[in-house]
Amino acid sequence: MTSICGMDCTKCELNSSCNGCAKTNGQPFGAECIVALCCQKGEHALSELKEKLIAAIRELNIPDMEEITDLNALKGSFINLHYPLPNGQMIKFWDDNKIYLGNQLHKKGSDRCYGIAADEAYLMVSEYSGYGEDAEIVIWKRWRS
Repeated sequence: MTSICGMDCTKCELNSSCNGCAKTNGQPFGAECIVALCCQKGEHALSELKEKLIAAIRELNIPDMEEITDLNALKGSFINLHYPLPNGQMIKFWDDNKIYLGNQLHKKGSDRCYGIAADEAYLMVSEYSGYGEDAEIVIWKRWRS
């Protein structure tokens, strides 16, 4: 398999279930990959998007969140936690098959973590413990139109 972004697909733990982004025009799991989309736009599009997104996250001024320095490509099924709505309903926000940009950061002075997830339009910061347990939405917003 060949990738659009230059990643060595043989080293990816998902390569047995992936159809390859070059072969699928940037939709390795049947949905968009934000990294492939950026790479198709030009050589610096991904780094520019990451820089803008990191700046947007820093502007949120979440005081007990570690400083964010990088974003990783993450499959939606890895980040798509169940979140409680005020009416008690549990909901997921992301597409399990899309590739997003995100990271996990520790919450200072706590055993909980912050999860960052974003695509080209939406940004979510959530807080959770363990392996995504007791997830709460901290911020869900359109960050770019």
